[in-house]
Amino acid sequence: MTGYAMLRSGGVGNGGQTCMLRWSNRIRLTWLSFTLFIILVFFPLIAHYYLTTLDEADEAGKRIFGPRAGSELCEVKHVLDLCRIRESVSEELLQLEAKRQELNSEIARLNLKIEACKKSIENAKQDLLQLKNVISQTEHSYKELMAQNQPKLSLPIRLLPEKDDAGLPLPKATWGCRLHNCFDYSRCPLTSGFPVYVYDSDQFAFGSYLDPLVKQAFQATTRTNIYVTDNADIACLYVILVGEMQEPIVLRPADLEKQLHSLPHWRTDGHNHVIINLSRKSDTQNLLYNISTGRAMVAQSTFYAAQYRAGFDLVVSPLVHAMSEPNFMEIPPQVPVKRKYLFTFQGEKIESLRSSLQEARSFEEEMEGDPPADYDDRIIATLKAVQDSKLDQVLVEFTCKNQPKPSLPTEWALCGEREDRLELLKLSTFALIITPGDPRLVISAGCATRLFEALEVGAVPVVLGEQVQLPYQDMLQWNEAALVVPKPRVTEVHFLLRSLSDSDLLAMRRQGRFLWETYFSTTDSIFNTMLAMIRTRIQIPAAPIREEVAAEIPHRSGKAAGTDPNMADNGDLDLGPVETEPPYASPKYLRNFTLTVTDFYRSWNSAPGPFHLFPHTPFDPVLPSEAKFLGSGTGFRPIGGGAGGSGKEFQAALGGNVPREQFTVVMLTYEREEVLMNSLERLNGLPYLNKVVVVWNSPKLPSEDLLWPDIGVPIMVVRTEKNSLNNRFLPWNEIETEAILSIDDDAHLRHDEIMFGFRVWREARDRIVGFPGRYHAWDIPHQSWLYNSNYSCELSMVLTGAAFFHKYYAYLYSYVMPQAIRDMVDEYINCEDIAMNFLVSHITRKPPIKVTSRWTFRCPGCPQALSHDDSHFHERHKCINFFVRVYGYMPLLYTQFRVDSVLFKTRLPHDKTKCFKFI
Repeated sequence: MTGYAMLRSGGVGNGGQTCMLRWSNRIRLTWLSFTLFIILVFFPLIAHYYLTTLDEADEAGKRIFGPRAGSELCEVKHVLDLCRIRESVSEELLQLEAKRQELNSEIARLNLKIEACKKSIENAKQDLLQLKNVISQTEHSYKELMAQNQPKLSLPIRLLPEKDDAGLPLPKATWGCRLHNCFDYSRCPLTSGFPVYVYDSDQFAFGSYLDPLVKQAFQATTRTNIYVTDNADIACLYVILVGEMQEPIVLRPADLEKQLHSLPHWRTDGHNHVIINLSRKSDTQNLLYNISTGRAMVAQSTFYAAQYRAGFDLVVSPLVHAMSEPNFMEIPPQVPVKRKYLFTFQGEKIESLRSSLQEARSFEEEMEGDPPADYDDRIIATLKAVQDSKLDQVLVEFTCKNQPKPSLPTEWALCGEREDRLELLKLSTFALIITPGDPRLVISAGCATRLFEALEVGAVPVVLGEQVQLPYQDMLQWNEAALVVPKPRVTEVHFLLRSLSDSDLLAMRRQGRFLWETYFSTTDSIFNTMLAMIRTRIQIPAAPIREEVAAEIPHRSGKAAGTDPNMADNGDLDLGPVETEPPYASPKYLRNFTLTVTDFYRSWNSAPGPFHLFPHTPFDPVLPSEAKFLGSGTGFRPIGGGAGGSGKEFQAALGGNVPREQFTVVMLTYEREEVLMNSLERLNGLPYLNKVVVVWNSPKLPSEDLLWPDIGVPIMVVRTEKNSLNNRFLPWNEIETEAILSIDDDAHLRHDEIMFGFRVWREARDRIVGFPGRYHAWDIPHQSWLYNSNYSCELSMVLTGAAFFHKYYAYLYSYVMPQAIRDMVDEYINCEDIAMNFLVSHITRKPPIKVTSRWTFRCPGCPQALSHDDSHFHERHKCINFFVRVYGYMPLLYTQFRVDSVLFKTRLPHDKTKCFKFI
């Protein structure tokens, strides 16, 4: 401390004092560093040593620094929690280690399975490749065998005649024209499609004299006709409209003849030309009587015997409805069969000098072979005698109350206005039509008008005069719709009319309605029939009918169907062997160009309507599919006639010619995705199923994240233009089978029920075969028809919510059935199933077929449909009565027939083998 005091007191100089301070600071820092090193290094070592090694050997319970036992340490209060945590963590670590080892074992086991599956997949791929090769070779062999047995000939090369062709040799007389000597077949090959070129009448001088309504109606129908072409060089037929002319006619015959011969494609003689003279009035003049028409065909309503060339010219119906469609609500019903008057006739004869001279001849002179006399006086006397006898109520008037309509000489002129004549005909069972007294006049516009009006209102025509040429007589079977009686038999007419039964009268009235609607009612029907007549004569097949192009909605598939055991509902009815082939479309007929004599005879003589007059469907070329409206009793021939059974194993017993056949499911839906998906999943594994067409009837598209089930066959989702129940029956081009199963999205059918229904349909292809049955009933207090869904021992309808029908009926429903019925369906959003039943029963005159005993097929728990609405049944009552008005009668037929399997409710002994040879 002395040195330190001396330094502080300044005992040394200033420089020495500074040096000493520095030296003292260094010594202090060194000491401090050394002291800290000793404390931090040696003290812990010494403490660790004593704590771990120093013990008193003889007093174990008094150890101060030695390690203690676990129980002793845990006695310390603040250490207890740490002990518990340590034990818990240790247990968890042990558990995790055990789980890790278990997972490692599972991973190793799965890896072994994966390797085994990979090997199995490789083997399966090899087997699949071998099977594909075998299938490919088998298909190739099958095609070779088919080619050997049924070789397909390539279409012939079409030869077009030169533009300046010299034409055919002239016939000896113009009245001797027939197809073989006045028609150039080289312009109409079988594969030409029958192109028709229509001249524009306004480009010629006579066009300004045409009746405006006739010309406008004709131009409108030619614009929409499928055969009309603008290329005259490839045309098979050339059509020119020359009448009806406006009154008074100022065009001289020589001028008209000159203009006809100057047509651009007349080619000196007019071969392959059709000159049309449409009549809108009963006194239409015969413009072409004194005109040289060469080899051109003439189509009009008035012909003289020297002018008409049978099998070449056409007798057409008058154009009564020029620019309007017939109103079905104004047409009287076809029942009751008997009306107020047995027959009626109103007319006044405007005689010529020739007819007056003929009336002076005696009956004896007629028997000696001289020209026949006019029987009109005898007809008048006989009909008046019948009227005076009061045996039946008849009405005959031979003098018009007002001024008679203008008419040709010796022709009975029409009396009154058209509306008055129709009202009288509505009260007439038969309508008398007396042909002109001049035997040279084979048909007149007045007679054709009387025939048109009688057919329109359902009065059966009775034509007095067998020399008459009725419209399209060489193609239509007029004896099924009218009575043609020679004039000498006028005294037997009353007996003949009284002898007809009610069923015969109704059949004739129904067939007359069919003829009127199909061939006479509108401008379209008249023009289409004329072209169809010529096309049939030269043996060119009809053009294929139009199909609805399906606008597919993209959707995602991949959801495995059938994973839910509740979805698999195959039923317990064992129906024997089934076809488990991939989708197979119905074969298209290849016989369109082979109209044999047998087919021709069967078509014209066994069927009231000319089947070959209309375009064909992809499945049957001989059925009428362009007719305005098919009448009942039209001789419907089941498509693929003779086909039946359930497949290969039954074809020998049933004689079927379609051993392989499948069907297409058409399912209508509207924003019920969950219900739709469940219904689609239930179709998984369904035998005979070719494809599912889902008609999406909502403007709102399906959900983008909706995953559609994979049921083993394609699912086509079709978008519609509007929400309409008529979309259910559109003939979609995606439907490649003849059989269609129309089914609601909430209908619950088992697989065995569907299979059995399909097999039954194959044996009754022309009928509706389905499951839910309904019937119609007559309400006596209200004098109207009712729709009934109660349980009954009979039925007349099978609802198309679960029914099989032929695709051919889809064409008829969409393109042929009256538009008024489809409009009614759209108005009520109801009754489309009733409309289809009306159509099929109207055509076939057969009731539908119900299969199985179940009455309802709605899925449990599904949302309510339109049929649960309170107004549903009231609307269906109205639909039935409206459809009856349109058809003119009730086409539905009752039946107490139901089809079940052979072994239905049959108890078989266990030691007996079930028989499934015939269902």
